[in-house]
Amino acid sequence: MMAPAPLAASIEVSPKQAIESPDLPGLFPPATRVYVTDLGSDGEETLVRAVRRLADLGYVAVPHLAARRAGARAAVEARIGALAERGGAREMLVIGGGPDRPAGDFATALDILETGFLDRFGYTDVAVAGHPETSSGFPADAAMRALRAKADFAARTDARMRIVTQFGFDGPAFVAWAQGLAAEGVDLPVHLGVAGPAKLTTLLKYAMACGVGNSLGFLRKRALSFGALATQQSPEDVVAPVERHVQTHPDGPIRQIHVFAFGGLTGAAHWLRERGSW
Repeated sequence: MMAPAPLAASIEVSPKQAIESPDLPGLFPPATRVYVTDLGSDGEETLVRAVRRLADLGYVAVPHLAARRAGARAAVEARIGALAERGGAREMLVIGGGPDRPAGDFATALDILETGFLDRFGYTDVAVAGHPETSSGFPADAAMRALRAKADFAARTDARMRIVTQFGFDGPAFVAWAQGLAAEGVDLPVHLGVAGPAKLTTLLKYAMACGVGNSLGFLRKRALSFGALATQQSPEDVVAPVERHVQTHPDGPIRQIHVFAFGGLTGAAHWLRERGSW
């Protein structure tokens, strides 16, 4: 059997990186989807500047919008409009977001979608979150119900929707999760989250912050080897089984990978070019 074709990839940056990084011009291939994080610490103007620079550099900027941090309805409408009209965004990742209690009028990503704001301001594509690994605050059955509701929304509105998952380190488990979506009534393309090349200590920090339990256990086992803590960890062990699966199941839901560049943008870009994803 021939070696599987490398999966295409998107990547994630912070607003600060999008605005200030001197490495960004030409770092990614033209029209690469570049997601812009929103952790609640950046105002609307900062996010607009970040998205605008990415668009001006020839990338497809995909800003995040976290429902429970989003605030009042009027503020959300204004932000979605500003990101489109002044930032040039035509795609958005809409997530529930971190806080347990809403800061404003929206408790879920679906609440945002049902406003119709994305249609009103000319967005063509929307991404929603997938959670192959669940946490104590978001059990598997609740996560799947939320995903099914968003898939139902896409079906009744003809929204062009995709799932972008949290990162993890168990490729076969991620494949099994994606393959099981159809049986749950979710028929959407999947972009699997992958941590880019980074030291094990860095990956442990982000896994703890994001609450990806199974992956945290996997990383802790690796950390038992003292020498591994300072070693650069390659994502190939995660991506290779996914690509082998896609080779034999080309009609399945997995379309590409989404890279969290915890070890730096240039290192992630080099890895993606070297392996042929870019």
